[in-house]
Amino acid sequence: MRTRLIILVLLAALAIAAYITHGFGLLAPQVGGPLALYGNVDIRSVDLGFRVPGRIAAMPVEEGAHVEAGTVLAQLDPKPLTDALNAAQAQVDVAGAERDKRRAGNRPQDIAQAEASVAERRASLVQTRQDFERRSQLFKTGTVSQAQYDLSEAQFKADQARLAAAEQSLSLMRAGFRKEDVASAEAQYAAAVAQRDKAQTDLADTTLKAPSSGTILTRAREPGAIVQTGESVFTLTIDRPLRVRAYVSEPDLGRISPGMEARVKSDGNPKLYRGTIGFISPTAEFTPKSVQTESLRTDLVYRLRIIVTDPDDALRQGQPVTVTIPDARPGGR
Repeated sequence: MRTRLIILVLLAALAIAAYITHGFGLLAPQVGGPLALYGNVDIRSVDLGFRVPGRIAAMPVEEGAHVEAGTVLAQLDPKPLTDALNAAQAQVDVAGAERDKRRAGNRPQDIAQAEASVAERRASLVQTRQDFERRSQLFKTGTVSQAQYDLSEAQFKADQARLAAAEQSLSLMRAGFRKEDVASAEAQYAAAVAQRDKAQTDLADTTLKAPSSGTILTRAREPGAIVQTGESVFTLTIDRPLRVRAYVSEPDLGRISPGMEARVKSDGNPKLYRGTIGFISPTAEFTPKSVQTESLRTDLVYRLRIIVTDPDDALRQGQPVTVTIPDARPGGR
């Protein structure tokens, strides 16, 4: 009986020790309920500039202004690029006329003129042939000198050559331009159109528009300044979609996943914003100094992004916030 009592006491002590030490360190307690994270409203900004150089003519937007996508922020003097576009259009007209000319071939009037030239050469050849044949007979009898005979023969051969040349010219007129000439004219026209289109694009690029809605953070230049391609003129902070950057410690990483619902709360603002987890970093990093958590700063954390679905102007970029994941999975500590 006494032995049994001692065994029961030892078993009870062992069970108490196992409970206190969580299975002697082999088992971790299950932690459930909402998960609280800490972070900041993400600051996303873009430097805006012109794709063409020029002189700034107007900048109707000031720092701090909220702009919508497509709002005109600045305008370059368009005169130089307007002149370039007009010159490019003139080149298109010239190349187009040459292309159409080669496509259409020779005019009927040109062909008729070549035919008339052939008829004239043939008539002339008939006359010179008759003269040459007559003098040939006279030369045999000694009535015509050698010089007269040679002159008549030369005129006859010259008229033969002229007729052959006229017939070849008529053949070319009827055949029209070679396909290589037509292809060359087509290519020259295409090159002129491409140059015209580039001039149109350059002219359109004299207007700088907001690529998305946001707030003008910096106005780097002023009207009258000469700017180069890509030089920063404005810095625009993008406020939609509004994103929160938060951090989760390594032990809590398994409690969350992309797509989970989140709640966002900022200091001094009673509104509770809704959002979803959109991204969890696959690599760990040390807790940034700007984020206050209950863990030690040397703990490894994973960055995540929350997309706020109902933002307003009270939630400002860079503002520290508390993020709650109400449906976080239970996890071990």
